Amino acid sequence: MKRILFAAISLFTAFPLVAQTAIPPTGATPFKNTSTFKPPAGAKMAIIEFEDLECPLCALSFPIAHAAMTRYNIPRVHHDFIIPSHVWSRTAAINARYLEDRISPKVAEDFRRDVFANQSHIASRDDLFTFTRSWFQAHGQQLPFVIDPDGRCAKEVQADCILATRLGVLHTPTIIVATANRWIEVTDPRQLDEVIHVAQASLQEPANERLSKHSN
Repeated sequence: MKRILFAAISLFTAFPLVAQTAIPPTGATPFKNTSTFKPPAGAKMAIIEFEDLECPLCALSFPIAHAAMTRYNIPRVHHDFIIPSHVWSRTAAINARYLEDRISPKVAEDFRRDVFANQSHIASRDDLFTFTRSWFQAHGQQLPFVIDPDGRCAKEVQADCILATRLGVLHTPTIIVATANRWIEVTDPRQLDEVIHVAQASLQEPANERLSKHSN
């Protein structure tokens, strides 16, 4: 494992400005545009994730990403990317955006977490409505008769999907660990911790180089 990590660090730090790589390298996405792969203002690093609430692999990666957020105190930048063949994921994404815009991002993430946990019990839009109604009641929220009357939330979800297409995202989940100048695609969510360690090492590199020059 140490040997693999050292090789990954060497690959990542070989690029002076923007590192474009994947860990593991198998299955790397041929992105068209990576200009948005940046952490939000004030953050040195971020986990950027494109997901679909009906995607079983996204359900597996969700707790891994959130555990890493807590463990390393780094933000997660969420984007919806709806798989066309999925029958209820767009509606679920709109419901989550409603909670994010009207209540709080934390409540929206709780909803997404519980949708992923209950995927096997949601086979249709009717099942999703039943789940959503019960979820709102259990969390002290009032489910409106029409959840997105002006289409604002639907437009936000669609904007994410357009962004994903423009960037060249091909599948869900697509996970990126990004610093200000470098990024790594995480092609196996189980290796997210390793990728974060590589990114952390790249952040420390300039300071180490300055220290070495000063001591000489």
